[in-house]
Amino acid sequence: MSATYSTFASTVQGETAFTVLAVAKRLLAAGKDVIELEIGDSPFPTSPAALDAGVRAVHEGHTHYGPSLGLPDFRAAAAAHLEGQYGLPVTAAHVVVGPGAKIYEQFFCEAFVNPGDGVLVFSPHFPTYPANIQRRGGRMVVSKLRASHDFRPSLEDVERFLAEDPSPKAIFLNSPHNPTGGVATLDDLAGLADLIRGRDVAVFSDEPYDAMVWRGRHHTLLSQPGMFEHCVAAYTFSKSFSMSGWRLGFAVGSPATIEVIGTLTNTALSCVPPFTQIAGMAAMADDGPVRDERMADFRRKVERLVEGLNTIDDVSCLMPGGTFYAFPSVKRICNRHRITSHGLALFLLEAADGARGVACLGGECFGEAGGGFLRLSCAEPDERLSQAVAFIAEAVTRVERMESYLASHPEHRLPEPYGDD
Repeated sequence: MSATYSTFASTVQGETAFTVLAVAKRLLAAGKDVIELEIGDSPFPTSPAALDAGVRAVHEGHTHYGPSLGLPDFRAAAAAHLEGQYGLPVTAAHVVVGPGAKIYEQFFCEAFVNPGDGVLVFSPHFPTYPANIQRRGGRMVVSKLRASHDFRPSLEDVERFLAEDPSPKAIFLNSPHNPTGGVATLDDLAGLADLIRGRDVAVFSDEPYDAMVWRGRHHTLLSQPGMFEHCVAAYTFSKSFSMSGWRLGFAVGSPATIEVIGTLTNTALSCVPPFTQIAGMAAMADDGPVRDERMADFRRKVERLVEGLNTIDDVSCLMPGGTFYAFPSVKRICNRHRITSHGLALFLLEAADGARGVACLGGECFGEAGGGFLRLSCAEPDERLSQAVAFIAEAVTRVERMESYLASHPEHRLPEPYGDD
């Protein structure tokens, strides 16, 4: 008899984007022309000052252990960066360093959530939120984001959660939002702050796309009065400075909360490599103009992609307020062919054409509320984005191929039609 796995390990689900990425890479290796719009990674090289500083730091020997909270110079630089960008009154004591932003989903739940506590999640949601809530025995409570509300958080649902849940303890907020591109307004954040101020409720404010706001500017919940006592905000260098492989991010909160997260970092990670932090300091100090130029390019790309998708019959796509994703509704297509949006995404990749394919994600990858949508990243050259739109437009008319695909993959048959919103 072999050792059995824990209930958590036996049921936990990961991020589907990496599963689809593996399929796309396998098909590419076999010679298929795949346009990869599935993964949220920057196509640009690491910003130059960060790259030079990181390589130099390796050669200078910054390759050993560092403090669990992060290098003091990095923490001070991150605080100054946030004060300059958003006017936040932060110091190094408000900052802890991590390998990207995703780890703070786990550390936030470990810091605040007990078994049985309610955690409100606006859905569609980032795929790893449920696993990290489940890890602590929390109960995920869903508030559906709606296109009719620009995929912005519903304060009415927050109020209901706080009033009716038997143990409301935490809220996951993601703005700009992956996958929908929705952006919480300053009024949204002020209203949320009013609802939770003075309560035993914590908010995880997931902000990896803070540099990707296309209308207006980015606002953080931490800017609202009293929110340092309630909120942990997470930031990353992956999108802004094309440093996804460096695994560098940081979280911001009250000094007391940061000390707790520092202890959790110590028990799980020991520390973040010092040379990556040195690269991050250089990015914040010197790569702002490069970041801004690249963000402008992403905005142009996402607008181009959305405009193209809206030319396809029975596809409707809101222009996102932020991020580099398009989140088109394909409900009419799915309802007509009785195929789930996840199934449609896999059909576009694997079966719509023998020689070509488009890799994207079905909305179900982001929870049940994402059903009937696709998520497409714009991190490809303009020509490839145009080719993807043309391919999708043609592929959804290939009825016989789709029926054949469903016959061999009945798990992707749509049991009930998608609703309007």
